[in-house]
This record gives sequence, C-alpha cells and structure tokens, in this order.
Amino acid sequence: MPIRYPRPLRPGDRVAVTSPSSGVPEALRPRLDAAVRAVEARGYEVVVGDCMDGAGHVSAPAAARAAELTRMLTDPDVRAVVPPWGGETAIDLVPLLDWDRLREAEPTWLVGWSDMSTLLTPLTLLTGTATLHGNNLMDTPYRTPEGLLSWLDVVTVPEGGSFTQTPPGRHRSSGWDDWAADPHVDTMTLDAAGTWRRLDGGGDVDVRGRLVGGCVETLCHVVGSPYGDVPAFARAHAPEGLIVYVEACEDDAFAICRALHGMRLAGFFDAARAVLVGRTSAPGRPSLSQDEAVLDALGTLGVPLIADVECGHVPPYLPLVNGARARVVHTATRSELTQTLD
Repeated sequence: MPIRYPRPLRPGDRVAVTSPSSGVPEALRPRLDAAVRAVEARGYEVVVGDCMDGAGHVSAPAAARAAELTRMLTDPDVRAVVPPWGGETAIDLVPLLDWDRLREAEPTWLVGWSDMSTLLTPLTLLTGTATLHGNNLMDTPYRTPEGLLSWLDVVTVPEGGSFTQTPPGRHRSSGWDDWAADPHVDTMTLDAAGTWRRLDGGGDVDVRGRLVGGCVETLCHVVGSPYGDVPAFARAHAPEGLIVYVEACEDDAFAICRALHGMRLAGFFDAARAVLVGRTSAPGRPSLSQDEAVLDALGTLGVPLIADVECGHVPPYLPLVNGARARVVHTATRSELTQTLD
C-alpha cells in the first residue's frame, strides 16, 4: 500500500496553528507572534486556532482540542498544521479524533515533536499519511545549521522527491533560550562538538527502510494499542523493513530502559533494520547511563544502533518524515540520512 503524502506547500497556502497539548502563556505570546511572522515570511497565510490557552498544562478540554485538530486536518484550505510546541497529555486526544474523516480527507502535513509524537505516529500508522517529526512553531525562527533542513523546507518537497541531511557536528550543551526576555532570538547556541555514534560496536552502516518513531516518554503509552500497531504498518507499507527512531526527553535511564523494553515486547522494533537514537540531556543513573539503557533494551535486536542523531530535545533539529523511505549511511568519514517521499 502506498504512503499518502500531502501536496507540497506553495506561497499563498494556509498554515494552521493549534495546541493539541499545551498552549502558550501570556509571557510567551511575543515569541508566538515572532514564530508566526517567520512562517508568513515564507509566503504563507497563518491562521491561529482557539485552543491556545497556556494557563494550564492543556490548551482546552480534550474534546475541543480533538475537534479543532480534526477540523484543521480535514479543511481543504489548510495545507499544514503545526503546534507551538509539545506538552504532556496529548494522549487524551487519541480516542477522540475522527479517524475515518482523517483517513478519507486529502492529506495535510501535521508537524511537531515531543508530545506531538503521540499524534503524529498514530496518524501515519492508522491512515498511511506521512507526518513530519520536525521543529515546532516556537522553534521556527531559528536559523537552520548547515547540513539540516527546517520543517518549512521539508513541506515543499514534492511526492517522489528526496532530500539529504547531515549532522552539523555541533549541538547545545545545556539550557534553553529565554523567549520571554528575547522573543526574537533566531540564532541557536550550539556550543558543543559531537556527531553520530554507533552504540552496538564498529563497522560501516548503509541501511534502508521506512521511517517511524518518536519521543519515548509519550509514544510508549500508545505502543501495543490499536493506535500504535507498528507491526501492522510494516506489513502493509514497509516490506523492506523500518528505520525506527526514538528519543528521550527527560526521564532517567531506568525509566527509558523500561519503556524501550516495553516497546520492544509490543513489536515496535520487530521490523527495524536500524534504530536512530536522538541526542539527549536526560539523566543517567549511577549504574545505568542512557547509552546503556538503549543497549540493555535493544542490543539483542542485532541491528545498528546509532546515537546522538539530531531528532530529540537537544538543539539543533533534524526533521524526519514518518512513512518516508530512508537510507542511513554512517562510516568513519560520512554520516547522512536521505529521505524519499515515495
């Protein structure tokens, strides 16, 4: 079965903003405005939804958030939907979304990361529609480092098109920018060196498969449910196998180890030809590092495990298209990921 790719965005197209999880507090509204202007500068019309309240941990009641997201994704005038950021409990939307309408509608790009994994990955698994695990709206004003693309670049790629990204060799060592103090900051602080590493031993990697994955802490709770059936997706869409990506936000190594074990037992990695592990600042424990947690849970898969990929909560960001056909190359002198929208 073919993957359904949204039509590439063109100037004049409409981008909708909603908060399926956490909204934006008043102190950060200037950053939201700056991010909207960054999208408008690409020639797009931006509309902001009603579910944006940042007073609590969710932007609106679950039914309202689900209705607004469904409405935006099925509106033929909306070509992409992007949240300001993630949050904590987007999982409460999963049973409330109108999956039949989403399956029947013309595909629209759904963008985001972190808690958005809880929605992005099920949308791809259940409808065969490609989704974009990429920088959220509030990250959009940042200039993209050499070797990487912005989500605004990826959504312009036509069906059948390819793009290649390479690690820039730099990342942020700690902390976050104060958007309340400087809502217009557009330069990432990338003050540490480092590139991809193979966790499972040496040897060159050159592997292909369809991409699927997301944030461990949020996605692990839908894996094994009807909304997280990766084995069924692999049978239907990826006879060549999968390139699975995972990333840890903040849970310690014990929690990540347990979550990855659970995901493996539920079949999440059964069709994996390689696993990409996002760079993380999540803490280790005295007897178990984050690297060791991955090896403990996934080391028996017998596939390459490549760490420090820029697909997690440590800037910068490497956008990944759930459903895209991918080729991963990692050698002593070359690291790159090519995605093809076919």
